[in-house]
Amino acid sequence: MTILVTGADGYIGWPTALRIASRTDERVVLVDNFGRREWVEDVGSTSAVPVASIDERLDAARETLGITNMSFVEGDLVERSFVDELLQVHEPRAIVHAAAQPAAPYSQINGERANFTQHNNLQSTRNLLWGLEENDLTDTHFIETTTTGVYGAPEFPIPEGGATMENQGEADDVPFPAMAGSWYHLTKSHDAANMRLAHKQFDIPVSDVRTAITYGTETEETREDDRLKTRFDFDYYFGTVTHRFCAQAVAGYPVTVYGKGEQRKPFVSLEDAVEGLAQLALGDADDRPEGLTVYNQVTRAISIVEIAETIAEVGDDFDLDVAVEHFENPRDEDETHKMEIEYDRYEALIGEQDQTFEEGVEDIFETLTSYADTIEAHEDRFLPGVLVDEE
Repeated sequence: MTILVTGADGYIGWPTALRIASRTDERVVLVDNFGRREWVEDVGSTSAVPVASIDERLDAARETLGITNMSFVEGDLVERSFVDELLQVHEPRAIVHAAAQPAAPYSQINGERANFTQHNNLQSTRNLLWGLEENDLTDTHFIETTTTGVYGAPEFPIPEGGATMENQGEADDVPFPAMAGSWYHLTKSHDAANMRLAHKQFDIPVSDVRTAITYGTETEETREDDRLKTRFDFDYYFGTVTHRFCAQAVAGYPVTVYGKGEQRKPFVSLEDAVEGLAQLALGDADDRPEGLTVYNQVTRAISIVEIAETIAEVGDDFDLDVAVEHFENPRDEDETHKMEIEYDRYEALIGEQDQTFEEGVEDIFETLTSYADTIEAHEDRFLPGVLVDEE
């Protein structure tokens, strides 16, 4: 039996593949086209943590962790012929689909990148779903990391997936409406709709894992060898808020809070995100949820100001003098929105949260202080600026 992990060279995909392979004797096939490396270079940045080549990563997994059941296939999921061959050869019983252009700011740069993001992300998912149908693999468990960004920022508590709609005295459960705020987030709204349709038409079992903003540098497996480290982006386009703030602190740069920063966002540690995906992939047909199940991959909602203040406090333990400064917000958002989001189903899946936000920040500083020179050399990428291919 085989488990496919797409986007397996990426920030979440790589440690997820390690976690799965370390817990099973099944073949784990990693798939990627190394697009993330190219896109980050495109904006003139780099991963703060050096990313080993895929061959070095596989060697380290074998030598350090004793993992011998992983293999890698390079290819582009946008190409239907590649997807069909991949499915026909490996006949996976589960797919963890983590391949996407994942950055909202990158998708907002211009029309070219918005078009690329939508074509790349939607075509990849459609190819996999239709590939399962047309290659008689509709019993394959399809697990995709989408995003909590599909919900937007409603004033009411966000449910774990669906909603109840009432009209003229009648009520019914319906999918949560697409309220995404970027061209990237909208791809995941469309993916959610396409997965729902694929389940309805093809009866494919689907887990729509709506991943929160993920923070952290390490998992149990990546700690064992530097060649096993996952990437860490800190620039304006690909660096999530916690990662960018931590990198700014290490470089002696002010932590830049946009606007009031009182808005709350959903977060999950890398360790807790990886654990949930691995459990879904490793569950057999009797254990996995029936039909289509939505998980809010969240462990806590945190305000941007609290993030900055926590980073400043933890930074003291690393002899970092962290200044928090407020700047005009370039994004159109409610700077006081108090998000509430349900995540009971995901919490039941992973059990107790493994890593708190404070522990995650400590992990990040423990890692980044070794790569301060790399961050300082690219500190001009903390804020939006001229792109390399447009200079």
